[in-house]
Amino acid sequence: MVTDDSRSHPGDAVEPASRALPPGEPRVLIADDQAEVLEALQLLLDGAGMVLETSVSPAGVLAAVEAREFDVALIDLNYARAATSGREGLSLLSRLQASDPTLSVVVMTTWGSVDLAIEAMRRGARDFVQKPWDPARVLATVRAQTALARALRKAQRLNAENVMLRGEAEPEWVAESVAMQGLLRSVAHAGPSDGHVLIVGEHGTGKGSVARELVARSSRAEGPLIVVSPAGLSEDVLERRLFGQADDASGTGCIGRIELADRGTLFVHELASMPRPAQARLLRVIETGVVERPGSSRPRRVETRIVGATTANLHAEAAAGRFLPDLLFRLNAVEIRVPPLRERREDLPRLAGQFLRQHARYARTRVSGFEPAALQLILDHTWPGNLRELDHAIERAVLVGPGPLVRPGDLGLRTSREPSGRLEDLSLEEVESLLVKKAMHRFDGNVTRAAAALGLSRSALYRRLQRLGL
Repeated sequence: MVTDDSRSHPGDAVEPASRALPPGEPRVLIADDQAEVLEALQLLLDGAGMVLETSVSPAGVLAAVEAREFDVALIDLNYARAATSGREGLSLLSRLQASDPTLSVVVMTTWGSVDLAIEAMRRGARDFVQKPWDPARVLATVRAQTALARALRKAQRLNAENVMLRGEAEPEWVAESVAMQGLLRSVAHAGPSDGHVLIVGEHGTGKGSVARELVARSSRAEGPLIVVSPAGLSEDVLERRLFGQADDASGTGCIGRIELADRGTLFVHELASMPRPAQARLLRVIETGVVERPGSSRPRRVETRIVGATTANLHAEAAAGRFLPDLLFRLNAVEIRVPPLRERREDLPRLAGQFLRQHARYARTRVSGFEPAALQLILDHTWPGNLRELDHAIERAVLVGPGPLVRPGDLGLRTSREPSGRLEDLSLEEVESLLVKKAMHRFDGNVTRAAAALGLSRSALYRRLQRLGL
């Protein structure tokens, strides 16, 4: 990435990229439908120097958590008039956990609702306070839960940078086929450079593994590898995730993935699903070597290598006006194509063996190999879902088969390209998979055109491809 100071705008004061969120005061979200409760908690917590936001409904809580990061959510369990079951609060608790597992949720209950508080704890709440509350108890709980949330986020960030996103003891590359030998040569050539890389290939071919191998062979191997996937994200959420957000009056800004990847690598998965405004901002970061958080006029210098991956034909997307040509030219300084399984059949027996050992170990079963007919079925199958489909088929065989050898029927594969039998005899998932496969085949893997033919958005089709293992 360009680091020459002359490329920044005249008069800009360029800061070094931040490496972690500043400690600051606890950021607390309070939710209750009673105004007097909110006012009392605001007086107590604001007096202790905490950054506060309030909400009177579960919908408001979810919107706030989506927009900003909090350390603690202090929530009531009942919001409808005269409600005492806690159903709304328990549902909100589950949705908060799904949105941010590191957020510390503390529930508020009345004196006679200890059983409800225990149920909330069983479902994942970190603590509870009773109404009327002891102010010292509330303050101590919020501070303790703030420390826990921040410790969890720090551990998550370190794990993301140093373990998960680099790959944990991945099996050795299976590359007996000519196609894979060519891929490894390309990776060995491109890895040590700092040039941006574009990885292309069908769904499930292992583009993420190729990205990790590129990082492992580069001078940035000790730096962070940060992953972001634009598919399925709204434009606002993606902008915050990539570029961060400037601190507002309450000090609740956030660092974007580009800054977190400073002196390391940012891996953008499903690049074609990135909206045009985000493409333009990413292009400016590549061209200038600086990033500005939305809402801030202070640029921060970054040295981030971009590795993008896509299943789409970006040249066709650019010609159609859906992808910026300049961004494509910047990213495909090196283009690496990952071959589909149908082009590397020599690798199938070893790949199947790797997946079998992995799943047998996790499932603690004694499955040790394949019947000849099962192995032949693996060799004959077209594998439209590539490695992901093969992985799922082997996992199924390990879980449902009696062992010690996998039989053809255990794999759940059809012997022909089309499902047999009448359409009405198929399951809903089989029909959905059939329609998606046909659309992708009809449009030569072009997700945008296939999604339009199916009446779906691109992000919705991406989610279905992931779920169906295609």
